[in-house]
Amino acid sequence: MKERLSNLYAKDGVKTVLSSIISIIIGMVVGSIIIVIVGACTSSLGINSVGEGIQLVFGGLFSTGRDAAGNLTFGFNSTNLGNMLFRAFPLIMTGLSVAIAQKTGLFNIGAPGQYLMGTAATLYVALSIPTSTSTLYEGGTIPAWLVWLLAFLAGMLAGAIWGAIPGLVKAYLNINEVLACIMCNWIAANLVTWMFDGSALRNTLESGKTGYIYKTSYNGVATAKMGLDNIFPDSQVNGGIVIAIVMAILVYILMSKTTLGYQLKACGSNRHAARYAGISDKRNIVLSMAIAGGLAGVGASLYYLSGNTEFFWSTYQSLPDAGFNGIPVALLAANNPIGVIFTAMFMSMLDICGLQLTNLTAYNEYITDVIIAVIVYLSAFSLVIKQLLSSRKKHQSEPAAAADTTSDDAAAPPTEDDTEPDAAVQQTVKGDD
Repeated sequence: MKERLSNLYAKDGVKTVLSSIISIIIGMVVGSIIIVIVGACTSSLGINSVGEGIQLVFGGLFSTGRDAAGNLTFGFNSTNLGNMLFRAFPLIMTGLSVAIAQKTGLFNIGAPGQYLMGTAATLYVALSIPTSTSTLYEGGTIPAWLVWLLAFLAGMLAGAIWGAIPGLVKAYLNINEVLACIMCNWIAANLVTWMFDGSALRNTLESGKTGYIYKTSYNGVATAKMGLDNIFPDSQVNGGIVIAIVMAILVYILMSKTTLGYQLKACGSNRHAARYAGISDKRNIVLSMAIAGGLAGVGASLYYLSGNTEFFWSTYQSLPDAGFNGIPVALLAANNPIGVIFTAMFMSMLDICGLQLTNLTAYNEYITDVIIAVIVYLSAFSLVIKQLLSSRKKHQSEPAAAADTTSDDAAAPPTEDDTEPDAAVQQTVKGDD
């Protein structure tokens, strides 16, 4: 049994998972320490509130409120669970966007800009085409499902085009993709400013909502619930989570089971060796960034095609969090497409816990932001943690190996061959003489 565990521990994948778990545990512990410090130093909170704060940080997803005596209660909370899934699918897509670029040796920090371009394209198509159930236009005859599909594809295409731009300058001009992505992010922000400023898509039907773009439900375009509203009533969840999971599986198949995936990873491992082997490195760099951008655009499409979300048209002034949060999601998952599903859900769970912390105590949700920041910081050092785990295993195995060698030497008496010098050595010595 011990040998089996030792062999399991020696696997690189197990060390990767352990390093991510260690990062999460340290982040949660740091968050708990902050709660203790804030509670002890704030008169309005007091040390008695510390226990409640820690409970909500770890189990806020299952919080159901307070009972008549004012104590926290926990159980199955369909609203929280559904909202966690709803918040997860844009993170899954942006996490996949970062992960697939990393697999090919590129750092896609341009997911926020790609997400914004996907948002703009999706909303323009979804809200500009009259449908048969539209409240914005009269006399529309196009089925809402067809408009949904066109808007979804438009968001994917816009993200892919925007992602291909850094890929092109990287492949043909050898400009670092990080710099190109950052510049594209702010170009996208200003382009979206121009597109929505004074646009007819800004909400004029609801008072005080002129800073928002219409929800796609105004045009009858919304993602199907797929029965999830019955499992998680009173939540925002819809079929977008199913689509996101299917996309993650498809990306896994692409990268692990296809020739194209092999070529992309080969370029990431060594661009020059891949070129020597006959693989077009420039084409694959551009294609990798285009796929990454398309995935980020899909995240935006799924989020805003939900029919219950509004785009605040000036949010471009601070780039969308969903784009940047894809980076820690990918890092925690070690760029594994299947792992991205779970790390995205974990990040969205922390968001829900932060909201519960704000709603049920005098603490605020920024404590969970600190936890996420610590986890992000440590996930960036996951390779160091893996090396520490490997060195610990090596130090444990060395004494045992030394003991085995000593016992073998002591048990075996010297033979005639051991006492006689090697013939080749003798010949060399004679030659030297």
